[in-house]
Amino acid sequence: MRSDLPSQDNTSTRPVIADPEFGLRVSRARHDLNNAIGQILGFSEMLLEEIQEQGRGNLRPELELIHRNAGQMIAQTDETLQTAKIESGRADPLSLQRQLCALAARILAALEILTRKARALEDDVFKEDLSRIGAATRHAQELASTSLGPLRSLADKAQPPAPLARSRIASPDDPARIPAPPQTRHEGFILIVDDMEENRELLSRRLSPLGYSVQMADSGPRALESVAAKPPDVILLDILMPGLDGFEVLRRLKADPATQHIPVIMLSALDDEQGIARCIEMGAEDYLAKPFNPVFLRARVGACMEKKRLRDREKATYEKLLRSQKKLAGELAEAAAYVRSLLPASLSGAVQADWCFQPSAELGGDAFGYHWLDPDHLAIYLLDVCGHGVGAALLSVSVLNALRTQTLPGTHFSKPAEVLAALNRTFHMESQNNLFFTMWYGVYRPSNRELAFASGGHPPALLLVTERGARQLPVPLRTEGPVVGCLEDARYSTAAQEIPSGARLMVFSDGVFEILQGSDRAGTWKEFFESFTLPEVQNLRPDERFCRALQLRGADSLEDDFSFVELRFD
Repeated sequence: MRSDLPSQDNTSTRPVIADPEFGLRVSRARHDLNNAIGQILGFSEMLLEEIQEQGRGNLRPELELIHRNAGQMIAQTDETLQTAKIESGRADPLSLQRQLCALAARILAALEILTRKARALEDDVFKEDLSRIGAATRHAQELASTSLGPLRSLADKAQPPAPLARSRIASPDDPARIPAPPQTRHEGFILIVDDMEENRELLSRRLSPLGYSVQMADSGPRALESVAAKPPDVILLDILMPGLDGFEVLRRLKADPATQHIPVIMLSALDDEQGIARCIEMGAEDYLAKPFNPVFLRARVGACMEKKRLRDREKATYEKLLRSQKKLAGELAEAAAYVRSLLPASLSGAVQADWCFQPSAELGGDAFGYHWLDPDHLAIYLLDVCGHGVGAALLSVSVLNALRTQTLPGTHFSKPAEVLAALNRTFHMESQNNLFFTMWYGVYRPSNRELAFASGGHPPALLLVTERGARQLPVPLRTEGPVVGCLEDARYSTAAQEIPSGARLMVFSDGVFEILQGSDRAGTWKEFFESFTLPEVQNLRPDERFCRALQLRGADSLEDDFSFVELRFD
């Protein structure tokens, strides 16, 4: 695009200017001019789109001229108002002032023609937009005189004006620059924060037709009040505002847990990399330069909306998961209370019993009990289902109830081997979701002080006997037999042991001794058995043994269920 304005020779240089405030004045001038020119560009671009839809082709030539000249104004302002160029004499604010005034005059002339054409139109919005373009153009002229005047002494007044650069704003009839309005409608609430009413109006007019709900604030304090009253989905926030600027508003938003996740797109007429980087570091989602490119505007707002929706869905899913976990925890607590209610009460009299039960999870796979089959037969049993959780607990409860109610057909519950064989047939793993269990089962007869017992893959019970007033190493009580529920034709055998007066019987699960010590070493049965050489270990009660296990683990919980039953025979 050629210009009939005179060209400028950019070969001369000037000494560096020592005014420390000079850079700030140049940036401020560029910001103010770009704001005003951006309004001309934005409203003319929007009107070009609208007349194409409304069939008002007779208005197109003047609007294209306005849009084209506004584009040249933006390009020249960005090209000239660079601190280093002015300081070195390679750019002339006075030349820019003349160019902007000439371009503004062309816009006002085209605007006067458009206003006459629009008198017959019954379209108040169109006429109001023409008034906005006129006000912005006159404001740009005024800024060119007042903002560039103080800089003119810093350039070579004798230099001819620089040529108009080819606009970085494409031609109005370029379909890439002014695409057809999108048909897809969106949902979402957007807050626009800008101290300039024209900028707020431009953004609102761009976003509302897309389906967004738009609210506007003209200052930082009002923006914070609006967010507190009704948090938006996205905030478009101007950086440079009087009083509470965009940086401070952004800082306060990101410091508040209630608002820190709201996406914020920063707006500025300055191409300031440091300012942009600062905003991103403070938590801004994106940056949008003035004048607003409608394609970029739609894309960045849409991306922020989608990110906000994803975050909201994640939050909703997380909250739903928390509610579900809370409900499940309540149900598991009820189930755990039920399992614990099935455990036996302490015994007193000729046979005394005590126990400690601490599942590693809310629901464990251990269960145990003891009850009198008749006045001369006391059944004692402990089982350990593989795994933990609901499935393991259900199986352990089922086995426990079968033993308590003696509902295994054709089984003599005073004969341990028969009981294990009956359980193996009834609770075979193929019908129990591949769950199986280990078990120790014994029957004590006070009349002859004999204990009959059988085990299936379970750790030995220990019988601790006192001889001549001194405790001896316990006697392991175990028979050969596979875990219960794995083999259909599993065979179990019964053994017998005399129970002297004062003896103690200890039945337990492997979680009592397989205690993780360090990161990769678990306690062994041999170490547990040999620990009974210590009198202080022999004399421990069941709950004291659990405390000792926690000390060995060095934690407040164990990896496996801790089940320990002790019976004392007078």
